[in-house]
Amino acid sequence: MNSVSLYVSCVLIWGSTWLAITYQLGQVPPSVSVAYRFALAAVILLAYCGVRALPLRYTPRDHAWMALQGLLLFGANYVLVYLSEGHISSGLTAVIFSSMAFWNILGTRYFYRTPLRPAALLGAALGVVGVAIVFAPELTVFSNGKAGMLGLTYGLAGTLAASLGNITAARNQRRGLPVVQQNAFGMLYGGLLVTLFALLTGQKFVFEYTVPYTLSLLYLALFGSVLAFGGYLTLLGRIGADRAGYVAVAIPIVAVLLSTFFEGFRWHPATVLGIALCVLGNVLVLRKEAP
Repeated sequence: MNSVSLYVSCVLIWGSTWLAITYQLGQVPPSVSVAYRFALAAVILLAYCGVRALPLRYTPRDHAWMALQGLLLFGANYVLVYLSEGHISSGLTAVIFSSMAFWNILGTRYFYRTPLRPAALLGAALGVVGVAIVFAPELTVFSNGKAGMLGLTYGLAGTLAASLGNITAARNQRRGLPVVQQNAFGMLYGGLLVTLFALLTGQKFVFEYTVPYTLSLLYLALFGSVLAFGGYLTLLGRIGADRAGYVAVAIPIVAVLLSTFFEGFRWHPATVLGIALCVLGNVLVLRKEAP
C-alpha cells in the first residue's frame, strides 16, 4: 500500500474503534479488556510469524526496546486514556490526545534532529483547534476541581506515552527491527504489563460472553491493533513520526462521522468549521515539500 492508503486506512480503522470500544464498557474492567485485546493481537501476530517463518530470535537489548515500545504504545497509553475518560468527557480527552501531533514534531526534533517545518506546526495547531471546536459543547462542562485536573493529568500523560512510543518505534525501525515482529513482541509485553497493572489494582479478570463484546474485542484486536498498528508503523517509517502522528487529529473526526449515523450526533455550524480546519491541517502536514 502507498503512504496515502496507509494513512487513510489507519484513520478509518482507529476512528471506528471509538465506536467499538463502547461495546467493551460493561462487566469487564477497561484495563482487563485492554489486556485481552493486546494479548489476542500478540497471539495473532506471533502465529503469523510462525506460518510465514519470520525470524523471532532477537537479542536481550532488542527485546528491551520492544518492551519499552509495548509499555508506552500498547500499555500506558491506553490505560491512562481510559483513566482520563473516567474523570473528564471523551471529547476533552480527544482534544488532549490530538496534541500528539505537536509532541511527535517536538520529539523527532529532540531525538533525531528533524528540521521543524513551519507548515507542519501550523497544520498541527489548526488540527487541535479544529478538534476543540468540534467538541466545544463537551468542553464547556469541564470542572477544574480535583477530578477534572486528575483527568487532564491522565490524558496528557497518556498522550505523552503514545508520542514516546512513536519515537521508540521509529528508533526500533532505524535499528532494523521489522514492523511485524516489533509489534508482535511489543503487544505481548504491553498486554503483560497491563495485566500486571490490573492485578495490582484489584481488577477482576472476567469475560462478558455476549456477541457485542466478543465481536468488538475481535475487531479491536485484529483491525484496531494488528492491521492498524502495522499500517501506522509502516507509515511512520516512511514519512516520519512527526507527520504520521497527525492521525491523532484525524481520528476524532471519523469518530464524529460514525457517531452521526450510529449514535444520532447532531451537527452544528461549529462542527463544519472544526472539521474544515482539521482537513486544512491535514493538507499542510502531509503535503510534500517543494523541491
